[in-house]
Amino acid sequence: MKKRSIALIIGLMSFALLGVMAMQLYFLRQSYEMKSELFGRSVNEALSNVVAKITKHDAQHFLTIRAQRGAQTSWLAKLPADRGNIDRHIIKSNQKKKLTTREKKIAMLRDRMRRMVAQKSMDDEINKLTMNGAIDLQIHYEEFTDETGVTHGRVIPVLVRNPDAVVKKNQKLHKYDTIHYTYIDPQFGKQTISVPRINALWQHEQEQKQKERQLREVKRLLEHDSLQNTLQSKSTVIENLAEEYGKYGEPLKMRLDPLWIDTLLRYELHNKGINLPFSYEVTTANNDSLIFSKANDVLGQKPTFNDVTSYQTPIFSKDVINDPGLIKVDFPEKNSLILNRMTASMATTGGLLIVLVFCFGYTIFSILKQKKVSEMKTDFINNMTHEFKTPVSTIMIASEALKDVEIAQDKVRVARLANIIYEENERLGSHIERVLNIARIDKNDFKLDKKPLDVNDMIALVVDSMELKLQKAKAVINLQLYAENAVISADELHFSNVIYNLIDNAIKYSVDTPDITISTLNKNGQVVIRVADKGVGMSRDQQTKIFEQFYRIPTGNLHDVKGFGLGLSYVNTVVKRLNGMISVKSEKEKGSEFELKFQVT
Repeated sequence: MKKRSIALIIGLMSFALLGVMAMQLYFLRQSYEMKSELFGRSVNEALSNVVAKITKHDAQHFLTIRAQRGAQTSWLAKLPADRGNIDRHIIKSNQKKKLTTREKKIAMLRDRMRRMVAQKSMDDEINKLTMNGAIDLQIHYEEFTDETGVTHGRVIPVLVRNPDAVVKKNQKLHKYDTIHYTYIDPQFGKQTISVPRINALWQHEQEQKQKERQLREVKRLLEHDSLQNTLQSKSTVIENLAEEYGKYGEPLKMRLDPLWIDTLLRYELHNKGINLPFSYEVTTANNDSLIFSKANDVLGQKPTFNDVTSYQTPIFSKDVINDPGLIKVDFPEKNSLILNRMTASMATTGGLLIVLVFCFGYTIFSILKQKKVSEMKTDFINNMTHEFKTPVSTIMIASEALKDVEIAQDKVRVARLANIIYEENERLGSHIERVLNIARIDKNDFKLDKKPLDVNDMIALVVDSMELKLQKAKAVINLQLYAENAVISADELHFSNVIYNLIDNAIKYSVDTPDITISTLNKNGQVVIRVADKGVGMSRDQQTKIFEQFYRIPTGNLHDVKGFGLGLSYVNTVVKRLNGMISVKSEKEKGSEFELKFQVT
């Protein structure tokens, strides 16, 4: 059940990881398509600008030619009648015949306006001269009789300033006025005759206003007609030119300048931030004729175009009769540019995927490791139960035997049973001590009482203490203690346990008669201890795991190898705490050799 749960968890995590990777790849694809679309938009805008400038340049060329033709026509019109076949009299008569009623009406309005303007100017001058009625014109008529009795008369005009008659600018004039005639009567003396009449200033003012209204109306009519005529004439001229330009009959090859097009393409593409090498060609609209091309290679071969990296647009799209032409541009390194622009996105996506894969791998590794540790702990509990059960059962059997009266009276048998109880009790204590030592190591409550020790002497003492065990296993021990300077700083109890565990493992994993060699030597200021056997040996994979807690080399269904899988883990921890190094060399079916190195004190 537990294995199924772990497999289900790993399956779900794998599916989630694949989903995230698929989403990242989809994101990259969308980003690539968007960059490609933006690139295509920039290229199309650049081509549109190029085509617009080419069309403008061609239109200017057309207008220049049209203007030159118009100038030639005007020049011919100015030639004398005897130098050409154009009769100016006929032209004038034709022009007169072409004069419409509307044009005649406009001419009459213009003449009328000129007369009205001249009349108004004259009136203004006279008004200024008379100072707006402030000066009166008086006519004096005098008569006298000479010596011969003949009566003579004369008229004398006199300009007299009239202060009462000054009209202010905003003063209202009256319609009627009174004129006074003064004369000398021979009988009654000076006489004055008053005659009412219409005020001349008021009448003049009304006439002026009437003329001004007429003048404004004529100006309005002329201005409206002039504006309408101008707009219509301009519109007509532009329409005629556009129609003539659309029917422009010059060949397409003569209308295009390769150097100008090449310059425009490079300039517009550079303005859009596109600095890639490109190939282009200009053909007819149906691709049936090549005008000119430029290939992006040293061989000068015709460029190849495809739908992915090529763009095209018509040149003279408004031409009606002529071939509009077609310009194509190809970018062989388009994909490289887009990928370079996506470097940040790809780096971010790649980094995220790497982190996810690492986390996924680490999680799977942790799960498998925990599973393995769990299995090893289960094996450890089973082995520990078996190891504890054996001495406990032996002690129980010996104790029950001592209860027997007959056995109790036999001192030899009692001594033998007591010795069994002691050995099994010692064995049980040894097992408990190992477990406690590992517990102390895990809790970092592992204290060492370091002091100078002679390695040769410690090895000899451990071998002597294991003499009974070695005899029972019929083991052969070869001691080669050649280290002259063998004093190190170590804890006596734990160092002796290290040597004991190495010899005990050599006995356990030896077939038939164990053959064990223990040697010491000095090398590079260190004491080197080697414990070699000719047992079952280990594979490379097993050599990397033997120092892990609870790990035991598999022996199949055989249970003759006793232990908890804590011995070499304990050895490794103690050696490192003593600032030493431990290594192993082994071959399958040839034996193993453990090497320990300690600094000489």
